[in-house]
Amino acid sequence: MNTEVHPHPAYALPAAAPVSWGARHLPGLALAGLLAAGGMVLGQIPALAHSGLSALTLAIVLGMVAGNGVPAHWHARPGPGIGMAKQQLLRLGVVLYGLRLTVQDIGHVGLAGVLVDALMLASTFGIACWVGLRWLRMERETVMLIGAGSAICGAAAVMATEPVVRGRPAQVTVAVATVVVFGTLAIFTYPALYALNQHWALVPGGQHGFGLYAGATIHEVAQVVAAARGIGPEAADTAVIAKMVRVMMLAPFLLMLAAWLGRRRETRHAGHGAKPGDCTAPAARLAVPWFAFGFVAVVLFNSLHWLPAGAVQAANALDNLLLAMAMGALGFTTRLGAIRQAGPRPLLLAAVLALWLVVGGAVISRLVLGS
Repeated sequence: MNTEVHPHPAYALPAAAPVSWGARHLPGLALAGLLAAGGMVLGQIPALAHSGLSALTLAIVLGMVAGNGVPAHWHARPGPGIGMAKQQLLRLGVVLYGLRLTVQDIGHVGLAGVLVDALMLASTFGIACWVGLRWLRMERETVMLIGAGSAICGAAAVMATEPVVRGRPAQVTVAVATVVVFGTLAIFTYPALYALNQHWALVPGGQHGFGLYAGATIHEVAQVVAAARGIGPEAADTAVIAKMVRVMMLAPFLLMLAAWLGRRRETRHAGHGAKPGDCTAPAARLAVPWFAFGFVAVVLFNSLHWLPAGAVQAANALDNLLLAMAMGALGFTTRLGAIRQAGPRPLLLAAVLALWLVVGGAVISRLVLGS
């Protein structure tokens, strides 16, 4: 006899109500927005602004303080929104970053300025991979993130490179920290180097030539502005344009890096006995940074000067907010213990790259600008 008891429908447990998109994401997005607002407010303090600490850097610091200061179980509720800020909002921020650039900027620095930027980018990232992987035996993701931050545009380049190399939050935070440390040192170093260069004349071209050198070798845009203003107005104007041209190289850099990493993954799978394209082999998916195409498209569109100045200014303000939200979210998910475990090697790698940017950049500027 069947003795199984079937519960009466009246006593059945109610099905869990579906959670709306807003209920899942808004708490984390609100938290990321609060951290971003805090970073942007602190970034307006003259002492912090003059030291080259941007809203992005300050937002990640606030995020780390908040993330490491609250109990672990508090992280579950804002998790989905925090993840969205680190991913989708970050990519949108990188795309809108193109509104700061135009194709005409290239003409202001000339072919020599573009060549110096390109040589410094390629050599700095190459040295990062050589020293970090072969000598220091560091994790590949950390090496590439530090290399990108040093070679291109600091924290923004680190954040843009993270989806391509698939780095962990702790690795991204370590890379950003190295940019902050050595970029801040550059603010005080480059005016002193300019005074020495007036006697040694290693970098030709006066303030214009030294501005190209500064824009091609200092990490962050804010740090370039702070350092070049300590030299003179002509150096400041040239340095910012050279830096913007260097930022423009972010998109082709990401595309080439994605292609190279995809080829490495395919080779690795083939080396384990599976042929590339075999349906039984693990997928060697190419992480194409589609947002890089968006970045280039926005630069080209901005070069047409169709948008009124007020609209561009509003879009840049939105972009600052999106990037700051991404940095705050990154800091919130970063554990200080993971940074301590990274040890001194990331700082050592960043120090080597900073030395190359100063010395190697001066030599390359001499060879290119003096020819």
